[in-house]
Amino acid sequence: MILVLLESPYAGYVERNLAYARACMRDCNFTPAGVLDDDLPDERELGIRAGFAWGRKAERTVVYLDHGMSRGMEAGIQVAKMEGRPIEHRRLYPAPAHGAP
Repeated sequence: MILVLLESPYAGYVERNLAYARACMRDCNFTPAGVLDDDLPDERELGIRAGFAWGRKAERTVVYLDHGMSRGMEAGIQVAKMEGRPIEHRRLYPAPAHGAP
């Protein structure tokens, strides 16, 4: 079993990003009981701290790019680099053709 830290966008388009995060977790063979509410500052902070703590145990960071890169994802990638953890970029959907919107 490979331990991974999953990075996907959440803030902004919360409903879409929540569905996307769950799809990403399924792709990593993890079924969540729930995802924290990003609109509540205490839960957002808890999620960030939990992610960094889990990252110290993870064998790699998996970044999902279908909906772009958030500031939180960028921070997670920087931490992974500082900790020497390999970073894997993934998409659930085909990448758009060059020049496509």
